[in-house]
Amino acid sequence: MKTSFSKKLKRHTTVAVLCALAFLCTVLIKFPVMFLTMDVKDSIIMLCTLFFGVPSGMIAAVVVPLLEYITVSGTGEYGLIMNIISSVSLCVPVGLIYKYKKTLNGAILGLCVSVVSMTAIMMVANLFITPFYMHVSRADVVSLIPTLLLPFNLVKGTLNAAVVLLLYKPLSRALKKNRLLDSTVMENTETVKASKTRSIIISMVALAVISLSLVVIFVILGGNISFLDGVIKK
Repeated sequence: MKTSFSKKLKRHTTVAVLCALAFLCTVLIKFPVMFLTMDVKDSIIMLCTLFFGVPSGMIAAVVVPLLEYITVSGTGEYGLIMNIISSVSLCVPVGLIYKYKKTLNGAILGLCVSVVSMTAIMMVANLFITPFYMHVSRADVVSLIPTLLLPFNLVKGTLNAAVVLLLYKPLSRALKKNRLLDSTVMENTETVKASKTRSIIISMVALAVISLSLVVIFVILGGNISFLDGVIKK
């Protein structure tokens, strides 16, 4: 019983640390694009989901936007609702798929489904919520879908998915080394035996996707980078 309590305590503590790390991402690194803000907090939330399951990921998907809402957010309840919808729609699909297919292919499939899922759900959410926040008509929001909302959410999901691929191995090894993650939970035999060459290739692909995403943000969407700025400007 004592061992079980200790494992649960370590699990909850690690999830809390990942939530804190995700929150720091919202404060330290953000990319304003018109009235929207792109960040990489969802990559940490998805990693939390992969490591500890969907329930833990969903808790992080709610806690992190709440922390943002009461501290640095400038978008009020609108930003809170949209952030929760976005984070949940990203973490749930990848968590469910990876739960039953704990392989590299399963993780990549889950990430792709998450990106598509989040993009589609956010289109619907924008149609119903953005008119109230921006005080515009729904037709105005529809006109923004092909030029801003669709590419923004697609790039946001892709960027976060690439960060997950980049950080998964080093972070999982660090957690396992400190006995904060069971090897059976972390990855199966196929992933453990993955060659260093494949890991390098995955990292290179992830970096290429991240670089391409940043190009789209700054060149096509006209975003501006903001570091160490305590207030999100949307």
